[in-house]
Amino acid sequence: MPTAATAAREILTGLHDVMAKRGSAQGKLDHVVDLIAEAMRSEVCSIYLLRDQGLELFATHGLRKEAVHVTRLALGEGLVGTIAEEGRILNLAEAADHPSFAYRPETGEERFHSFAGVPIIRRESAIGVLAVQHADPRRYEEVEIEALQTVAMVLSELMASARLVDGSRTGDRGAGMQRETGLKLVTGMAKGVAVFHQPKVVIEHTVAEDTEAERARVYAAFRRMREQIDNMTREAEFGTTGEHNEILETYKMFAYDEGWSRRINEAIDSGLTAEAAIERVQQRTRARMREIDDPLLKERMHDLEDLSNRLLRIVSGRMGTAAQTGLARDTILIARNLGPAELLEYDRRRLKGVVLEEGSLTAHVTIVARAMGVPVVGRVTDIRHIANEGDPILVDGDTATIIVRPTRPITNSFDQRMAMSQKRRAEYAALKTKPSETKDGKHVGLMVNAGLAEDVALLESSGAEGIGLFRTEFQFLVAATLPGRESQYRLYKSVLDVAGDRPVVFRTVDIGGDKALPYLSDDRDEAENPAMGWRALRLSLERQALMKAQARALLEAADGKILRVMFPMVSEPWEYEEARKLFEEQVEWLHKSKRPLPSRILYGAMLEVPSLAEMLDQLLPRVDFISIGTNDLTQFLFAADRADPRLAERYDWLSPAILRFLSRVVKQCKDADVTVRVCGEMGGRPLEAMALIGIGVDSLSITPAAVGPIKAMVRSLDAGAVAQKLKGLLAKPPPNMRKSLADWAKRQGVDLG
Repeated sequence: MPTAATAAREILTGLHDVMAKRGSAQGKLDHVVDLIAEAMRSEVCSIYLLRDQGLELFATHGLRKEAVHVTRLALGEGLVGTIAEEGRILNLAEAADHPSFAYRPETGEERFHSFAGVPIIRRESAIGVLAVQHADPRRYEEVEIEALQTVAMVLSELMASARLVDGSRTGDRGAGMQRETGLKLVTGMAKGVAVFHQPKVVIEHTVAEDTEAERARVYAAFRRMREQIDNMTREAEFGTTGEHNEILETYKMFAYDEGWSRRINEAIDSGLTAEAAIERVQQRTRARMREIDDPLLKERMHDLEDLSNRLLRIVSGRMGTAAQTGLARDTILIARNLGPAELLEYDRRRLKGVVLEEGSLTAHVTIVARAMGVPVVGRVTDIRHIANEGDPILVDGDTATIIVRPTRPITNSFDQRMAMSQKRRAEYAALKTKPSETKDGKHVGLMVNAGLAEDVALLESSGAEGIGLFRTEFQFLVAATLPGRESQYRLYKSVLDVAGDRPVVFRTVDIGGDKALPYLSDDRDEAENPAMGWRALRLSLERQALMKAQARALLEAADGKILRVMFPMVSEPWEYEEARKLFEEQVEWLHKSKRPLPSRILYGAMLEVPSLAEMLDQLLPRVDFISIGTNDLTQFLFAADRADPRLAERYDWLSPAILRFLSRVVKQCKDADVTVRVCGEMGGRPLEAMALIGIGVDSLSITPAAVGPIKAMVRSLDAGAVAQKLKGLLAKPPPNMRKSLADWAKRQGVDLG
């Protein structure tokens, strides 16, 4: 055989004629095996297809005809079963010597020694096996294997159109139900169909009518792809150093790799369309990936696959994301990762949940999704290969579980749980106008966290008393360039207008560190521990122009109203003093310029860094309020990165260490007659909120979705009783504080949802 391309082209030409003729699918397959055997000068050619989760001999040239539809192999059984299960090629001089060899006497194959088999792939999963055999013991040439792979690709189209197969194997794309677990990023339950953020291209036509036209399409696609990669590396926002630049350089290396483009050209020479040629080479890449153990090299191969997907989308003319094409149904969005701006492009009425292959608790997309109330499960390995576009998916963000292609009983059970959840939400909604008071008359202020203009509209529906934390950095995270003073002013004014008489606490930008912005980064931003790095107030005090612009925007937006502003990540009192001084300088400038000013300004500090707790006696006389940020505070107290999935569930908010620390801070603030509020996820969980009330906290700022459950808990609680209980538990901590509190709450009839 001179070349793989000429061998494959000879077979594909015959295949095209066979497929074009009228007749049954079985008759066509019988012709196909004869055709392949003749072209490859092979004594045996057989096609096995996936049926009822097993492999059935469907057509053969050279084996006994009575074995057709009789011989069956389980996945992983025999040489054919191994090829289908592992999706790899076998090329053996002596088939019987392979440990997986399984003899089937009805086939009459005992006189054949050599064996070569390739998987028939459809949508990245094996739906069958194409095999050839010879009586003489010999390994097949590389060109013969290449020809077999190309023919198998075209056969997959015939199998799918004739509906000869029942999908791929269980546990892979296109099969039955599959349950996957990941990392809990945003809680909640959601139901919808799978939609890929970057939709996969389904190749409908594999055989080319005009080889030169297909080659021209690939050349044009390569030129456009290379231009895109070059533009990405030139853009100033990416900087010139760092991991992102290394990734782009790797992409660039692959984009200009002559070997890759040559292999695609060879596939076109064999008679494939441009799309099929790219997919053919991609299948070869995936086969190599299965044999690679080195994680770094494997990641580079993933980069090549991503680049192949980009080339495939260009050549097929399908470059838009799912957001740009629109969502037609309730959707579970699937992506490797997402940026916050990309997430905000989606129709919130249709977007029900998100599943990511990557993602972390502190990723920008997680922060925005939490504000949007969209459940997110991250670190779901290979989800883009497990699910098909349009597959039904159930997402349980509370347990970090997703179910792909659920059975009817599982769906019914999930629906019942969602209905119960909706019933509870209706009950919570009925509490909207009820006071947030304990049974013994203690008022607990419930405010919400927000970061987008749209979030403020939830104030009314949630029944919250105001916004206890408006994250001003969201505007910075979703923007491609630094938001100017005018755009900041418009946002802050709209928030205050919608809030009306309800209080709004604006936190100055908490960016930098693990919330790095491309347009503000520099070489010093590369840090081993970004959460403890150059971020928040530290960054703002250095880049004073940034903080002055924000101060001016806030002050002018609060024209005639009370402005409540707090500074994040204050480590020592002098930092608070510097920030306040900067604000007051802007007040003086606006006053002299006869510009609008607030009627009153209340200044606060976020207590997230433990060192500030040791300096409260110096700070409290100068502040109007303190907000405790439990998310960062917890990781700093335990020296545990909450973005690390190995530590995400290890350290408990109900640890005696946390509660004792918070208890001291709350008492000190109250003794100084300074309002203290807890902002963070801890306050949004009923059991944790109950413990906070027990140590004296009487104001919480939580997500809008948590207001109902927390108010229900508050109204069922005796504040005096829980305070007494906490006093005893903290004096002599039990082995399991969470269990002790939960058991006590149950006995007391506290509503923990």
